[in-house]
Amino acid sequence: MTHPELIAFDFDGVICDGLIEYFQTAWQAYCLLFNPDDKQPPEGLAERFYPLRPVIETGWEMPVLVRVLVQKGHQPDIDQQIIKHWPEMALPYLTEANLTKVESVQALDGVRDRKIKENPSDWLALHRFYPGMIEQLGSLLASNTPIYIVSTKEGRFIKSLLAQSGLSFPAERIIGKEVKRPKYETLRLLKDKHAVSNIWFVEDRLPALKAVTQQPDLSEVQLFLADWGYNLAADREQARQDSRIHLLSLEKVVQKFDQWTC
Repeated sequence: MTHPELIAFDFDGVICDGLIEYFQTAWQAYCLLFNPDDKQPPEGLAERFYPLRPVIETGWEMPVLVRVLVQKGHQPDIDQQIIKHWPEMALPYLTEANLTKVESVQALDGVRDRKIKENPSDWLALHRFYPGMIEQLGSLLASNTPIYIVSTKEGRFIKSLLAQSGLSFPAERIIGKEVKRPKYETLRLLKDKHAVSNIWFVEDRLPALKAVTQQPDLSEVQLFLADWGYNLAADREQARQDSRIHLLSLEKVVQKFDQWTC
C-alpha cells in the first residue's frame, strides 16, 4: 500500500480553501432567493457560517444555511442543532419559500459566473490553495500515477481556479458536479477505465468516504480524510475509529506516499 495505482482528490477543503468566497457567494444568492430588506450581511454572520460549512454537501444548501442563521439569529444551541440535524432542517426552508433545489443552485452558480466574468482576479483572490498542494499536484502530474479531481463543485469553477494558479491540469481529469453521480460511482468508473484496484481517495467529507466503504467492489480503495478540510471534530474521531479510513494531515499529504500512513 506504499504507492497508489491511481489517486483522486476532492477539491474544496482538500486542494482549495474557498470559505471567504463561499460566504460571499452564499450571501448574494440568499439575497436573490429570499429578497431580504437589508442587503448587507449582519455583523458576525460570516464568522458563524465558516465553522458550519462542513454540514453542506452540495451548493443548493449554501444560501439556505444563510437563511437559517439569519432567521434563527443567536437562539441558544442553534449552531449545534444545525450540526446534528442539518439534512432534515435544510429543505423546509426552501419549500416554505416556494423555491426548489434547482433554483437555489442556479442562483448560486449564477453569482459565481458573474463574478468570474466581471473580475476573475478578484474572484480568485477570495480563494487560497492549501500550502504545498499545487506543488504536490504538479509533482504527481509529472509522475506515472494517474491523478484526478473528483468534486461536487462545478468543473468549470475548478478549471478556472487551477488555470489561474499556474497549474496546467488536464481538463479531462477534472470530474465535477456536472456528471451527476456519487463519488463512489466515479471511483468505480476510474477503476474500470484504468484497470486498477489500488486507488487512493482523499476527501474532507466523512459521509463521502463512508459511502465508498459500502461498495464491496471498492474494498481495495484506500480512503483518506483530510483533517485540514471542511469537517468536524466528531468526523475526525469517527475516522480514527474506522479501520478503512486513514486520518491524513496537511503536513503528510504534501510528502511522499510512504509517509501518508505513518
